[in-house]
Amino acid sequence: MLNQRLAFLYPFLAIVLWAGNVIVSRLSAHTIGPQAITFYRLLFAVMLMSAFVARPAWRNRAAIWPHLGEFAILGFLAMCLFQSLSYLAAETTTATNMAVFTALTPLLTVALSAALLGEPPTYGVVFGGAISFGGLLYLVSGGDISALPRNGIHPGDALMLMAAFVYALYGVLLKRWNLPITGWQSTYMQALCALAAMFPALLATPAPLRQLNAETLPLIAYAGGLASVVLPFLWIRGVQQLGPNRCAVFMNLLPVLTAAAAIVMLGEPVKFFHVIGAALTLAGVACAQAFRKPIIAAAGVERANRG
Repeated sequence: MLNQRLAFLYPFLAIVLWAGNVIVSRLSAHTIGPQAITFYRLLFAVMLMSAFVARPAWRNRAAIWPHLGEFAILGFLAMCLFQSLSYLAAETTTATNMAVFTALTPLLTVALSAALLGEPPTYGVVFGGAISFGGLLYLVSGGDISALPRNGIHPGDALMLMAAFVYALYGVLLKRWNLPITGWQSTYMQALCALAAMFPALLATPAPLRQLNAETLPLIAYAGGLASVVLPFLWIRGVQQLGPNRCAVFMNLLPVLTAAAAIVMLGEPVKFFHVIGAALTLAGVACAQAFRKPIIAAAGVERANRG
């Protein structure tokens, strides 16, 4: 019993590090370019993982090589596109909003699974999606939905919605392909492919080496070490001991922890509309996770009963 309770620390600490990474994204805005920090964090992460993954991965190269294309796509989605969109979003939105949109990922993952994997939609996805959508509208409108047609939404909020969609697509493809290379070797290969993909973007960045300074190096160290190496380790261990569904629930803590850190470290105000919008969004996510009864199957049973 004690060991199982201690196992809950794995996903909890992973979400704590994820909240810290959102703060790092905000701190990096206007300090280092999104392409530069994405490349340097990947470089640092690959250097750290090479110490204990490179040799086993080389020995397993016969199994890894046939799936290089899948690793390239997965690495681009999760480690290039998602991260770059997040860093861009941090320039025009708050850390709290970023965390709320990121916490939407499990709901989007279930919805995309229905569309791409043929899994039947559930009551939780339909009703939870409606609740979350209403919560997001309330959040990005500042508590006045009627003002959205006049004012629109912040570019950062739109970018974070795209980022959450990208990460959900990553999760669906990971499930669909079910690659035989798991754990650290999979993460390592994705990081290597992502690093190669980001190199041209770094070359297009003005004076990339000048962006390495006393202000940006700690941000890169956190993003590349704690968020890219320690966080996946904690999450993988949590999934191994608790299962993916129980770990996914911890995503709901991300906005809460991020908001608390943003108040203390960034001085960002958390207003009433943040609380209401985030609560509705997370309620929709929880609804999708809790109510997994398929709609199509239920409709089929009803028709059979009537017949």
